[in-house]
Amino acid sequence: MPKIISAKFIAPNVKQFEILSPKIAQRRKPGQFVIIRIDDSGERVPLTIADSNTDTGTITIIAQGVGKTTLELNALEAGDNILDVVGPLGKPSEIENFGTAVSIGGGVGTAIAYPTAVALKEAGNHTISIIGGRSKDFVILEDEMRKVCDEVYVTTDDGSYGKKGFVTDQLNELIAQRKIDFVLAIGPIPMMKAVAEVTRDKNIKTVVSLNPIMIDGTGMCGGCRATVDNKTVFVCVDGPEFDAHKVDFKTLDRRNRTYLMDEKISREKYQCESEKRFHQN
Repeated sequence: MPKIISAKFIAPNVKQFEILSPKIAQRRKPGQFVIIRIDDSGERVPLTIADSNTDTGTITIIAQGVGKTTLELNALEAGDNILDVVGPLGKPSEIENFGTAVSIGGGVGTAIAYPTAVALKEAGNHTISIIGGRSKDFVILEDEMRKVCDEVYVTTDDGSYGKKGFVTDQLNELIAQRKIDFVLAIGPIPMMKAVAEVTRDKNIKTVVSLNPIMIDGTGMCGGCRATVDNKTVFVCVDGPEFDAHKVDFKTLDRRNRTYLMDEKISREKYQCESEKRFHQN
């Protein structure tokens, strides 16, 4: 079983793990992901490979504790094991020298945007990063982005850090100042949709990484289907990255809400049981 080498919280309910997985570390490319399973009764959870180190044989994943399984994952520490780590899955990001490339990460989406930003810089692009968060506490990987990007801008909803406003406000400002050739946007569905609308009539190539419900990661279950260019795609094998201007965000959002009540019940049950165990000890 893959061993957790290091684990640390980098934001409220957001934890970064380094996991020993030499084969995945050697083969992974920007934009790809793994599916993890904590134990043999647990659900499968897709997580983007934020980074890897072929010397140590480790991969880096970042998880936000939202549902029962991610809360269980974030309770693990260095030295613990994860039952399954399967990957690398999905198609790698399409990397080329576009010119001026903007990578936008909303919340934990910054962890997904980071490896692609690295690859865009290595391909010769002038790289710009826009990092968004609800508040200063939710801004992640700023230092890492500053090391690989020519320019970094931070926005927070409440103005507690960086510029008050949304990532789209900063994007509009950049577009008004210079020619932008490529935009990558990763984060909550409303944010990705808003970015797509900003760039649509300006004909700026824009890519988003979709995050539908996913089970097996091989295209067999059909759970991750989405509509792109009026066609059904399976995000785990056809993506996860797609042309933002062709994605049916309304359908994606509706499908992602299917199990919200079940997830809420499961999460609350887990939290209640955890609290009981805490008081017993």
